[in-house]
Amino acid sequence: MSNLNPVIERVTNRIIERSKPSRDAYLDLMQREADRRPERSQVSCSVLAHAFAGAQEDQEALKNNRGPNIGIVTAYNDMLSAHQPYGRYPERMKIYAREKGATCQVAGGTPAMCDGVTQGEDGMELSLFSRDNIAMATGVALSHQMYDGVACLGICDKIVPGLLMGALRFGHLPAVFVPSGPMPSGISNKQKQETRQKYASGEVGRDALLESELASYHSPGTCTFYGTANSNQMMMEMMGLHIPGSAFVLPGTKLRQALDRAAVHRLAELSGTTERTLAKVVDEKAIVNAVIGLLATGGSTNHAIHLPAMARAAGIVLDWSDMAELSSVVPLLARVYPNGSGDVNQFHAAGGMGYVIGELLDAGLAHGDILTVWDDGFDAYRAEPVWQDEALAWSRVTASKDDTMLRPARAPFQADGGMRLLTGNLGRACFKSSAVAKDRWTITAPARVFQTQEAVKEAFQKGELNRDVVVVVRFQGPRANGMPELHGLTPSLGVLHDQGYRVALVTDGRMSGASGKVPAAIHCSPEAMDGGPLSLLQDGDIVTVCAETGTLHTDADLSTRKPAPNPPQEWGVGRELFRMMQAQADDAEKGASAMLVAAGL
Repeated sequence: MSNLNPVIERVTNRIIERSKPSRDAYLDLMQREADRRPERSQVSCSVLAHAFAGAQEDQEALKNNRGPNIGIVTAYNDMLSAHQPYGRYPERMKIYAREKGATCQVAGGTPAMCDGVTQGEDGMELSLFSRDNIAMATGVALSHQMYDGVACLGICDKIVPGLLMGALRFGHLPAVFVPSGPMPSGISNKQKQETRQKYASGEVGRDALLESELASYHSPGTCTFYGTANSNQMMMEMMGLHIPGSAFVLPGTKLRQALDRAAVHRLAELSGTTERTLAKVVDEKAIVNAVIGLLATGGSTNHAIHLPAMARAAGIVLDWSDMAELSSVVPLLARVYPNGSGDVNQFHAAGGMGYVIGELLDAGLAHGDILTVWDDGFDAYRAEPVWQDEALAWSRVTASKDDTMLRPARAPFQADGGMRLLTGNLGRACFKSSAVAKDRWTITAPARVFQTQEAVKEAFQKGELNRDVVVVVRFQGPRANGMPELHGLTPSLGVLHDQGYRVALVTDGRMSGASGKVPAAIHCSPEAMDGGPLSLLQDGDIVTVCAETGTLHTDADLSTRKPAPNPPQEWGVGRELFRMMQAQADDAEKGASAMLVAAGL
């Protein structure tokens, strides 16, 4: 692209150069896999009989090899509202495939846990590692080698990254991601936040809190705040892995079903071809586009972990320095809760991804020459899908319909993308400045050090944090306890913030796209486990968290101190089953993945 921003061009070229050995090795493997993949007609009859025995209506077509066979990898369960719509997808997708002379089979299912359901609970310690589990389950599903293309059905936090990581090891096949859409909007996010803070401060009881939450999360579909799940859908658009504009269309609508049908039809067209395989679509430019989309929309900080892991699965090396440098030139074009008042439905109604992509392309802030699953390339993604005259069509988005939600690149909400890298004698950490008022970008205060989030909440209830304070929650990294999300701390810290105290959080744990206004240095690396810098901090040490200068620093002399002892390993809720992942996981900046380490990726 001739008008590409020079910083974006420089960072992209740096990633390409750094990744060359591992990317070449990946592409060589994909070519070998494509070359050795057997024709189904040459596979043993016993194998084929096993594969076709349950195919019923499609058995004759499969037996006679009449068309491509699409493998569905589904993360369906009906405990997650976002994944509940997927229950009926396979039967519909089989019908859509037959319309194109193709067949569909469910290749396999993956786990799909919900961070919202495990938030603040012991089960959250399995959450991050479930991503690798999902990737492995995807590998198991596709290992049968009965498929010419892949449809990935997943929405939420670890699920889309896991599906992509697993599918990329079968990147010689074409693949399309099929979202199911967000639930309709419930009560306003402001009302929800107010009730949570009132509950945290004891002003309302549990009954009022539960009613408020049920008014927010009330029906099938993705939660409507702009957390990790909806950031996943944004990134699939930015990488060209969706049918254009399909991320935020409501479940159960004619438009949603038309997009699902188009996804299957497109896969039927691509299956058996080599021009748009997953390995070719997900290249360095696509990964950079995903980062740019994250920055331009104020997406989830969880992707500071997931994006490096997804990139590694494609032989691409991405780090936080790359993301921070991109953030310096990518403007914030969207304000979606928790970074604004409106939710993803309002974002979509205002112009959504079509508007964001159009603005980025026109301003030279995204790679327009990426290969996508759609014929017209990335330019097609600047349009929104519409149901018109009983047919699916696309309409180019040329203007924002709500400048409180979406603004042009020439007049953004913020000049940069709002994800900053902090460094210093406490390590490297991420800071989501797009969610924090600028007068709170710098906090210098005495530390109060904790080893569990429960201890933080207890100290808050006792009034021990009613002062300027940097709350340090350590031993929350991947090797310590699986790196649980600490979103449950947000209401308590939010109360202190609203009372006028200068409060910040420093942790080697995770916070999500749902976490808002309190300044936080998160994903701190190296983690406290086995002597990382956070293990040396003590109560009262003066700590500075500064997004302006990119500083994470303590004035204390750490060189003479002994690290706090590692915490005991907890049992129960299946945590002991993930001990091997915990023991071998690498740093958050690399993706916190034991699977990728063991695979040599």
